[in-house]
Amino acid sequence: MTVIQKKPHNPIAHLTATDIEALAAELDAIRDRVIASRGERDAAYIRRLVANQRRLELGSRVVLLFSLFPPAWVVGTAGLAVAKILDNMEIGHNVLHGQWDWMRDPKIHSTTWDWDHVSPAEQWKQSHNELHHKYTNVVGRDNDLGYGIMRVDEDQPWRPMHLGQPLWNLINACFFEYGIAAYDVELGRHLQEKTTRDPVFRTRAKAVLRKIRRQVLKDYVLHPLLSGPSFLSTLAATFTANLIRNVWSHSVIMCGHFPSGVETFEKTSIEGETKGEWYLRQMLGSGNISGGRLLHLMAGNLSHQIEHHLFPDLPSNRYREIAPEVREVFRRYGLSYTTGSLPRQVASAWWKVIRLSLPSRSAAEPVDDQPAAAIREPSLVG
Repeated sequence: MTVIQKKPHNPIAHLTATDIEALAAELDAIRDRVIASRGERDAAYIRRLVANQRRLELGSRVVLLFSLFPPAWVVGTAGLAVAKILDNMEIGHNVLHGQWDWMRDPKIHSTTWDWDHVSPAEQWKQSHNELHHKYTNVVGRDNDLGYGIMRVDEDQPWRPMHLGQPLWNLINACFFEYGIAAYDVELGRHLQEKTTRDPVFRTRAKAVLRKIRRQVLKDYVLHPLLSGPSFLSTLAATFTANLIRNVWSHSVIMCGHFPSGVETFEKTSIEGETKGEWYLRQMLGSGNISGGRLLHLMAGNLSHQIEHHLFPDLPSNRYREIAPEVREVFRRYGLSYTTGSLPRQVASAWWKVIRLSLPSRSAAEPVDDQPAAAIREPSLVG
């Protein structure tokens, strides 16, 4: 397994093949224990969360019926934004991963769930579950790495178009759900290769357009019309809630994939990859966000991105429980567990986007993905 980023040392050079397989066995044991212990506590958690999210969304939309009054607008908009974040992150993302399929509840199942999002669930599952998690941080294979539009590694060739990537990233953050839908359908590749008349692409594109139409009608026509004289203020509130949800989810995803300390990998490095090496790639190619229970909930527990990449099918409420065990595995095998506060990780990720928008520096010059104001946490190597 070849790490792309230029480092003063190979972070896995000290591990033998036996070490890697022993590491895999330890991680398998953690997963197996959680799988065996899933039960009513977990089922009650997701059912309660879904019910509370729906109550919050309904209550917020009721408040927005009176959104001509500024206090009602603020309360309704904030509530709707939180409801949309919960639907997108802790519920939708994790249900569509199949984390709750073991309950055999047709109302909370990856094959039947739909979310408040313009990306059709089936297309998202294919691009995210089947491709991103298989090719985590493999440059040229993982479309989530740079969202298919940015230079995210020194070894990627620089082109003048990359000068604009800080702007593209900001626009993508504001309209993130549409960006996800675009690369789920591989719009950029089909435009570049002039294959937009391909029947498979056209079928998938029509499904995206249908989903967009449904979302737009619901958010920007139906609910504002129900507000009567508050039509325009409710319209503005819905747009604001969607903007907040998009920027938040974009920030969380960036923190998991782009901050300092997260590695990228060559296409050829995963040929013949063992399970232990796959585990190592997830460990080195992910970053966490430190914080309390509320942050983890609002982040869909993707604040535990390392644990999620290692065990994408485990119930999300268990990631916080197993994180100390996973961190101990890192320590004992001499690997650095990348984590930091939300402001620090966001700043680090944005610094990488900005720095790599410029031509590469001399290979002899050290690379620092950390903004000057941030302080790197001590490594757990030892």
